[in-house]
Amino acid sequence: MQAPTLRDVYRAKKTIAPHIPRTPIHYSAGLSELLSAEVYLKHDEYLPLGAFKARGGINLLANLTEEEKRRGLITASSGNHGQSMASACRTFGVKVIIGLPENANPNKVAAMRALGAEILFHGADFDAAKDHCERLALEEGCRFVHPVNDALLIAGVATQALETIEDLPDVEVLMLPFGGGSGVSGACIVAKGIDPSIEVLAVQSEEAPAGYLSWKQGKMVEAKMNTFAEGVATRSGYELPQTIIRDLLDDFLMVSDEDIHRAIGTLVDKAHTMAEGAGATALAGAIKHPEKVKGKKVAITVSGGNITVDQLRKSLHIYQS
Repeated sequence: MQAPTLRDVYRAKKTIAPHIPRTPIHYSAGLSELLSAEVYLKHDEYLPLGAFKARGGINLLANLTEEEKRRGLITASSGNHGQSMASACRTFGVKVIIGLPENANPNKVAAMRALGAEILFHGADFDAAKDHCERLALEEGCRFVHPVNDALLIAGVATQALETIEDLPDVEVLMLPFGGGSGVSGACIVAKGIDPSIEVLAVQSEEAPAGYLSWKQGKMVEAKMNTFAEGVATRSGYELPQTIIRDLLDDFLMVSDEDIHRAIGTLVDKAHTMAEGAGATALAGAIKHPEKVKGKKVAITVSGGNITVDQLRKSLHIYQS
């Protein structure tokens, strides 16, 4: 697996432009006051699918061979990658099977079905669904799309960081949530390729620390996976993004699930923004580790807004308690 380059990201920007609207980056007075920093939110929850992953799906489908399109695709997801693949496959007229954990976010499942994907539930978590789909792809003869270890997906989602730096050229810190690592590794490629002084900070839930442990130990690690935030709910590290971030990531911050719930409430209260768990994880990192952002110009990624009513209700209760 070869990591994408900054040139690949610029190429992806041109590829996805007819399909994916540019998302805004807005200054937040409330969060700036809270964090004693100049805080901007990168609003990828504004995308039609409500999540940044849409960028990667289009870039992947646009670069497939006609034979790959004819055979169809199979992939696994905790939700947002699946929506991205369902939407991109509908755009390009390609059949797709999406494997999901049995407790997948029902809003995301409904969206994938509405986009024409065939849904396959398997296992208790994302990694169990992924392993099953890899085996099924061999049996069915279709192309397996790894939801993380794919250079085209990483180049596609990296366009988010490229937009951020284009719109905020003097940004000093990029903060992003870390699940499988496509978004953070893409941001590292962009930031360090444009200006190595731009810091990239990853934030992950303590209830799903495999990405952090893999980065810390320099090898792929499996760990517990109990977080409610399905967008960062992975049970293992993944080779391609870990290879990228090993030398380029500035720091890796950990937060509790309660921190994430409180960050969801904080976004509603201070920034009039609706985020899912993963979408609020980067802000949770800034709140828990304020020394990382104090006095700096910071872009915090809101990666998705596909939150359920029950999740929102619980988050607001924790925030107000």
